Order: sequence, then structure tokens, then C-alpha cells
Amino acid sequence: MIGFFIALVSGALMSVQGVFNTQVTKSSSIWVANAFVQFTALLVCLGAWLITDRSSFGAVFKVEPKYMLLGGAIGAFITYTVIKSMELLGPARAVMLIVVAQLIVAYIIEMLGWFGVEKQPLEWRKVIGMAVAIAGIVVFKWK
Repeated sequence: MIGFFIALVSGALMSVQGVFNTQVTKSSSIWVANAFVQFTALLVCLGAWLITDRSSFGAVFKVEPKYMLLGGAIGAFITYTVIKSMELLGPARAVMLIVVAQLIVAYIIEMLGWFGVEKQPLEWRKVIGMAVAIAGIVVFKWK
């Protein structure tokens, strides 16, 4: 149950962050806003690390395979694409498309067992659920 609550909070925070970041780009540029977002995230993470963890930073470089260390770089492009999609589509449409894309890609990763994730079989009820989500986007966008 706690995982369900945390996921809901994550989705809500992503939506609010996307709106905030899009507004910041109006006073600067998309890459300046993105750099600021990543920098402030670094400061928050360092503060949380100082308060709660203090494990060695060197352990990060023991991660295998090494391409798993690209999460931060991917995060910069996530921030960019969220800002641009919200700017061009508005928050509600952008978030709907983002969430459906996340769902589809996450399910493909699970089915194929990519990136060390345990492989899962195709389940038609999940495919139908994704189709319903896509239909929801069509209905929401329909004028």
C-alpha cells in the first residue's frame, strides 16, 4: 500500500514540477531552466545524503553494466521533453501522453527482461488496460 501512495505522490510531483519548469523557461531558456533544475536536485540530494545516509560515493562506480550510470543524463532529457510537451500541449495532455508512454515502455521492458529486470509474460489484461488508457487520451483530446 505504501508503494501505491508513493507512486501517486511521484505522479503529482512530476506534474507540478513540469508546470514550474515550463514557467521558469519563460524567464530564461529551456537549457538554463533544465540546468537549474538539475543543480537544485543535486543540492537536495547532497543535503539528504548528509542527513540520512553517508554511504560512499565510490560505490556508484562499481555498478555493472556501466550504462546504468546514464540515469542522470537521461534525466536532463526527461526534464527538457516534459517542459517542451507542457509548453506545446498544456499540462493535462502532456502528462497523459507521458504517463501512457511510460506505461508502454515499462511493460515492454518487463516483457523482454531488459536492463536486468525479471522477464514477465504477456498478459492481455495489461494490453487491454493500455488500450483503454490510449482511448482515454483520444476522448480527452476530442472536441
